[in-house]
Amino acid sequence: MSARTLLVRGMIVGAVAGVAAFLFAYLFGEGPINDAIAFEEAHAAPLAPGEHEHELVSRTVQSTIGLATASVVYGVALGGLFAIAVAVTLGRIGRISARATAGLVALAGFVGVALVPFLKYPANPPATGNPDSLQQRTGLYFLMLVIGVAAVIGAIVVSRQLQPRFGTWNATIAGTVGAAVVVGIAVALLPAVNEVPDGFAPVLLWQFRLASLGTQAVMWSTLGLLFGYLTERSERTAAVVRAQPVTA
Repeated sequence: MSARTLLVRGMIVGAVAGVAAFLFAYLFGEGPINDAIAFEEAHAAPLAPGEHEHELVSRTVQSTIGLATASVVYGVALGGLFAIAVAVTLGRIGRISARATAGLVALAGFVGVALVPFLKYPANPPATGNPDSLQQRTGLYFLMLVIGVAAVIGAIVVSRQLQPRFGTWNATIAGTVGAAVVVGIAVALLPAVNEVPDGFAPVLLWQFRLASLGTQAVMWSTLGLLFGYLTERSERTAAVVRAQPVTA
């Protein structure tokens, strides 16, 4: 199977994953966002007489067309990268099927890209961040993301190196524990960011954070399950075609 075929398939699956993530985010994330915006407006300084606040893009557009477009574009880009990762991984982590490989890559991607940064710097809704620290918070988040991806890749490399000597199960445990230690050290050493204002409801905060993490889980799950299914079906079809006798 050519890399181009996998790349195109990954981008198409990524678009589907983007739609699924949009639906989840709209159903479970927009409510907390609206409540956070209401909190922000209630505690904002009053405008001067004659001064009006103009929205470049309305909330309705942001929460529908804007969110859907961003989700699909992100899904297509992520799907292309995911397809490349699956193509590189196929046949290199043991004798497992293409569907299982896609599932493992999706799980590793979710852990490294979404879960690990969430452990230290979870997403916050509007009204909970200081604009002056935006650059610092962004830098810290991406640093944690790099650490998460590196930890996952390191766990895979260590597991492969130890597998001939200790077996698949023990090697996997050793690699996972090593990655967990690295992530734990990073969580302990990196500076904390806590800019949630007084009076902001903790339940609302965690509803938004769980919706954000859930959106990522839907994105990666759709990528792994759908890409793996389509790839495995394509391999079965190709095998049947090869097995058919060629008529003169």
